[in-house]
Amino acid sequence: MAAVAAGGLVGKGRDISLAALQRHDPYINRIVDVASQVALYTFGHRANEWEKTDVEGTLFVYTRSASPKHGFTIMNRLSMENRTEPITKDLDFQLQDPFLLYRNARYPSKLNSGTHNE
Repeated sequence: MAAVAAGGLVGKGRDISLAALQRHDPYINRIVDVASQVALYTFGHRANEWEKTDVEGTLFVYTRSASPKHGFTIMNRLSMENRTEPITKDLDFQLQDPFLLYRNARYPSKLNSGTHNE
């Protein structure tokens, strides 16, 4: 992937990433922030614990020219199936460093950025 600076992707890397995202969603118009490595977990109610999914890769937070105006995508390195979430009033966030927990209408999830071991 492209070079990552303190402010996220820079220059040509940002342009390449934006073009890749726009192939999946042509309404994406700007990358707001990037985390170079995240892993997605979902909460398993039967086991009452967090379970790692097969979604892991670069997280892009972006703006869109259509509604919803914001969203994020994890470009999955483990398979061709990316995770995309629109950011709406129905999406709840909670930061518990190094985790970002979020809940949508379907299920609670958490993102682990970096290589923190539980």
